[in-house]
Amino acid sequence: MQVKKLWAVGLFAIAMAYLESAVVVYLRRMYGLGDDLTKIPDFDRTITGIEIGREIATMFMLLAVGWIAGRRLQSKIAFAFFTFGIWDIFYYIWLWVFIGWPASPLTWDILFLVPVPWWGPVISPVLSASLMVVGGMVAIWVDDREWPIRPGKAEWGMLFAGMALALIAFMWDALGNLPLSPDEFDSIKPSSFPWGFYLPGLLLMGVAVWRTTWVNPRQKAEITA
Repeated sequence: MQVKKLWAVGLFAIAMAYLESAVVVYLRRMYGLGDDLTKIPDFDRTITGIEIGREIATMFMLLAVGWIAGRRLQSKIAFAFFTFGIWDIFYYIWLWVFIGWPASPLTWDILFLVPVPWWGPVISPVLSASLMVVGGMVAIWVDDREWPIRPGKAEWGMLFAGMALALIAFMWDALGNLPLSPDEFDSIKPSSFPWGFYLPGLLLMGVAVWRTTWVNPRQKAEITA
């Protein structure tokens, strides 16, 4: 049963989140960053390049864990999503343990730097990560029962539309300043988070995940039973 691997994969993600949080604590101390991350000192090109590389390497590590833990392609993807979600949630939990940040779920954070800076209140990536955790767990449970997970055109459409809306929300301020070079990353400051894009996007992704990992596989299992 692959579900028995969830605790081990979860522990890895929690430990990896500890390392990620520790690096951020060091960067904040090195650059004298306070609680308000919208006021950022200039980053030099070398540090910015290394930070982008670190984020890409982190994604490869999370994907590699999913690939190793899963039995088939659908469970490999599910484990990768589960790992990413746990890692992202505990990243903020560890930061709060270390330095008492974020002060609230609505505290702004720099979420990602690839291909442009992503901004958003902490609650926004946590909600997305929670969806990944739940969807990943259900998909792994379904795979253990040999139920095929094959999203149809409607599920793919909802998923990609939801992702597009969420990405637009996260990159809202950067998109308005394109073209943008790495030297200009520190010039991007958030204005207001476009919840009107993010929440419908999250809903669309949630419905797509629900239909893909539960409704459709269960219907197919009942038909073939």
